[in-house]
Amino acid sequence: KIRKNCGTICLLFCRKIKEILMKNKKNQSPTLSEGESNNSKKRAEWEAKTHNVETRAILDEDSRYFLSQAVSSPCLSVVTKAEGAYIEDTNGRRYLDFHGNNVHHIGYGHPKLKKAIAEQMDALPFAPRRFACEPALALAKKLVEIAPGELSKVLFTTGGSDAIEVALKIARAATGRHKTISFWDAFHGAGFGAASIGGEQFFRSHVIGPLLSGTEHVAPFACYRCPYGYPDLNGEAQLEICKTTCANFVRYVLEKEGDVAAVIAEPARAVPYLPPPGYWKMVRQACNDYGALLIFDEIPTGLGKTGKMFACEHDEVVPDILVLGKALGGGILPIAAVLAKAELDVGGEFAFGHYTHEKNPVTAKAALTTIEIIEQEGLVENAAVLGKYMLEKLNLLKAEHPSIGDVRGRGLLIGVDLVLNQEEKTPADDLAEDVLYRCLSKGLSFKITMGNVLTLTPPLIITKTQIDLSLSIIEESLSEAEEASGLV
Repeated sequence: KIRKNCGTICLLFCRKIKEILMKNKKNQSPTLSEGESNNSKKRAEWEAKTHNVETRAILDEDSRYFLSQAVSSPCLSVVTKAEGAYIEDTNGRRYLDFHGNNVHHIGYGHPKLKKAIAEQMDALPFAPRRFACEPALALAKKLVEIAPGELSKVLFTTGGSDAIEVALKIARAATGRHKTISFWDAFHGAGFGAASIGGEQFFRSHVIGPLLSGTEHVAPFACYRCPYGYPDLNGEAQLEICKTTCANFVRYVLEKEGDVAAVIAEPARAVPYLPPPGYWKMVRQACNDYGALLIFDEIPTGLGKTGKMFACEHDEVVPDILVLGKALGGGILPIAAVLAKAELDVGGEFAFGHYTHEKNPVTAKAALTTIEIIEQEGLVENAAVLGKYMLEKLNLLKAEHPSIGDVRGRGLLIGVDLVLNQEEKTPADDLAEDVLYRCLSKGLSFKITMGNVLTLTPPLIITKTQIDLSLSIIEESLSEAEEASGLV
């Protein structure tokens, strides 16, 4: 019976791969992953009803001067103001922002952060890279203080993609190997190294050309739609059947390759998807057994988003290298960080980064102040409490709406998976897009991932009143969209 089930899973997996290959052969456009389409009929209809003359003129100019790229252009609208949990556009419409590119943990334009940046610019606006400066040192000390485990060495970059590539260089230098294992559907940045280990077609397009060698990929954990073919039963019943195949497959590839430098992944996928219980402990042990490092990309999930300072703390697993970015600059300045174990300080004769703004005192001060605000205002705890509340309310909606197939998340990283059929879990891409634009028209902004997942990532300063407002907008918009599509 077991052999028969395993054979069925292999067959389903092969059919799925063939289906994807045939689809891509017919249509070279990459499948939706990082966000919704910017060129759809529903987008055009929403723009026609929403934008005034000034907005259209600016968007036309924007398209004229900026290079086109997927999910970035043409732009949705024109932002004129960002404050707290809200953004405002040239149409005069105010949006509660549940997207924010995950930079807005402390809200937009926090007064304490703006004051700290201004004071630092007056005191020391720049430090040439060959010199130390106190703000950068203070930030390094703070990161080591709050980091899980013994992550006691730090490097800064100006963006998450660069920080990921620094982490890759460290792993190569420390292990003497160059291969990596990462996951399909993951996003780690847009640079050649980051795109190579990433698993989204947007950043691995055939038009870009060959990427880094040795970047092996495996299917990620995704219990609701398990790529290995197992049913989603949740909890112990699930693990009894699947035996955490997703983690075992990482071990399998580590064994077969034999010389992998690092496994790199998001501890909680920003799609979002959460790992099954015990997943990261199994992967951590497999890395230990085969001499590979474990690198966690906490760029979107770190600094409190999941209700703990770092997402990996939920799983009680400490990586060898941890990467931060996005919210680290407080939603004002770009800065990212690589935290590593002391024994990985092995590249003193070489340069892993040496970026011009690597120890910029202004960006360092911004990051240090951001962490202080998160701690002083209890924002991690707020994310845990209100995230739990929001998940409970969304699960109540799931019981009432046939289009909600799954609600998942942790803290303020939440996904609502819309389907055409709850039994078959058929993704409802058109419905999700309809819900998005109805919500935008009512003053709520978020993004869609994987074509059909409403991805809700509020700032950590969010209030219960604002959560309730967002839920009422989602419920009303979902009801309208279901009725328009004939699902009810």
